[in-house]
Amino acid sequence: MLHFDDIVFGPIFSRRLGSSLGVNILPSKGKLCNFDCVYCECGWNKDGIAERTFPTSAQVEEALEAKMSKAVEEGVPVDSITFSGNGEPTMHPEFPEIIDVTLRMRDKYYPQAKVSVLSNAFLAGREAVAEALMKVDNPILKIDASNDRLIAKINKPCGPYHLEKVVASLRRFEGNFILQTMFLKSPDFDTAAPEALAAWHDIVRELRPRQVMVYTIDRETPDKSLAKYTVEQMAEFVKPLVEEGFDVQIRG
Repeated sequence: MLHFDDIVFGPIFSRRLGSSLGVNILPSKGKLCNFDCVYCECGWNKDGIAERTFPTSAQVEEALEAKMSKAVEEGVPVDSITFSGNGEPTMHPEFPEIIDVTLRMRDKYYPQAKVSVLSNAFLAGREAVAEALMKVDNPILKIDASNDRLIAKINKPCGPYHLEKVVASLRRFEGNFILQTMFLKSPDFDTAAPEALAAWHDIVRELRPRQVMVYTIDRETPDKSLAKYTVEQMAEFVKPLVEEGFDVQIRG
C-alpha cells in the first residue's frame, strides 16, 4: 500500500490537479485517519499503526521552502500544492497555521499554483478547520454516499459520524468548494443503486458545489471484493446534474 515518508513530495501527475506537489502533514510512518475507507490506497488503519508524531508547522514551512525553491530553480512546473498523504490532513492540530504557511510559500514561489486540500469533511464542522479550508483555492471535500448506513460500510468512520451534520457544515461554504465522490460497488453495497443515487443528487442540489468530481477505483484497494465503474456508467449517473448545469468532472 502507498505511504509517504516526506512532508513534501513530487510533484507527481494527478488526474484531477495536473502537476501536483504533495504535502503530507501526518506521521511519516503508517497511516492516521478518522475514516477507514474500503478503497484507501494507504490500506487499513490497523495495518498502518506506527509512530504518531506530527511535523510542526515550522517543519512544514522548512520542507516547503526547500522543495519549492529547488523546483523553481530547476524550472519544474507546479499546478497545485496538494494536501493528501497518509490519511486525513485536517486531523493535524496545527492545520490552520499550516494552511497560512502554505499560502505564504505559494505566493513566494508559485503564485499561479492552487492550494488544494483533499479532505473527508469529517471535521469541517470545527470552526478553525472550516475557516482554514475556506482560505484555500480548492477545498476538495468528500461525500461518498447518501446515507449513514452506506457511509458506515464504505468509509467506516472512526467515531460518531452523521451525514446530516456534515452537509450542514458544508452549507457554510456557500458552494465555494469541490465535492468529491467515489462510485464503486461490492457484494455488500452499491453507491449507484437508484435510491442511493437519487439521494446523492439531492445532496448535490442542496450544497451546489462549484464543481463535482466523480471517480472510481484507480489503485490497489484493501478490500478485494470491490468493483469499479466505467466512465460511461458514471456519465449516466451524473447526467441529471449535468443537464441542470452543474460542472461535473469524471475520472475513470
